[in-house]
Amino acid sequence: MADKCDLCLLGLIILSSLLTGTSGYDHVFISSGENVSLSCNKALSDCKSTTWTYYNRFRHSAGVKLITGGINNKDSERHERLSLESDCSLNIKNVTVEDYGYYTCQQYVNGEQQGPGATVFLHVLHVSVSSSSSSSSSSSSSLSSSSQTEISPGRSVTLSCQLYSYYRFSCDDWVSSRRIELLWVNQAGVDLKTDSRYQILSSSDQDHCILTLTTTLLNEDDNREWRCQLTQGNQLLTSVRYTVKYSVTVMSGAAVAVLLLALLWLICRKRADNKRGTGDSAVKDEDDHTGTYETINMSIPPAARANEQTDYVTYSEVTLPIQSL
Repeated sequence: MADKCDLCLLGLIILSSLLTGTSGYDHVFISSGENVSLSCNKALSDCKSTTWTYYNRFRHSAGVKLITGGINNKDSERHERLSLESDCSLNIKNVTVEDYGYYTCQQYVNGEQQGPGATVFLHVLHVSVSSSSSSSSSSSSSLSSSSQTEISPGRSVTLSCQLYSYYRFSCDDWVSSRRIELLWVNQAGVDLKTDSRYQILSSSDQDHCILTLTTTLLNEDDNREWRCQLTQGNQLLTSVRYTVKYSVTVMSGAAVAVLLLALLWLICRKRADNKRGTGDSAVKDEDDHTGTYETINMSIPPAARANEQTDYVTYSEVTLPIQSL
């Protein structure tokens, strides 16, 4: 019962900080695949007494000790991606959606906390893609920042931009409370909601808000870039890029025909060259008399071969007909 009360109290504190922006709480927005540094209110000259703890209500509501006494906890499933800076900040390499949540930094001396500590909410922006066509089943893959995928024109593709946060908020709640908004834009930064070619829908699912973009790929979409942007007012917080890259095996019918003709021409030319070489070596005077031939092989004695490095000698094989008596 006490644990439930503590969780409720913690939830109220976090909710209040999210809605009112209470000082003492830091909000960090980052795209998956990037590196991030979470600040700590350093109260001591070194970080030997620093503890970093991670909380996530769906995965680790009780908290996980990432750094204890300034030392990386080897039992943590992501300890290889964590490190401590000289100012006691926590570095996280290659951020994933599983890193979202909130983190606390505290420093202790003889069991007593030194300074106010710090609480950092980490929000992760991530994009996943699914594509399908009438002739094949749907397939999907996850993408990180600046990612690409090889697909083909004619397919319907759906890009799902997801903001993972500690508490469940709809995109409308984020806009109304903190003016935070998700947008899909093109390379020029133009909002794709203004283009009827794209279908854009917003929704919420558990602890993240989602903005999907659906369109049918065209031939001219090769190397086209779309970006999911997370903004607060007029400020860009972070973004994820998605670049369409068609496979080199995707060719038009004309290109395939030209390639086949070129290949056929090369094969015919090769065969013609081989036939010409065989004919030249096999030419025989049709007026030659039928008879017995004697072959004379000209060779050089072994003793004379030592001079082969300085003298160039042409060797030949002569076949002479023996006339009938």
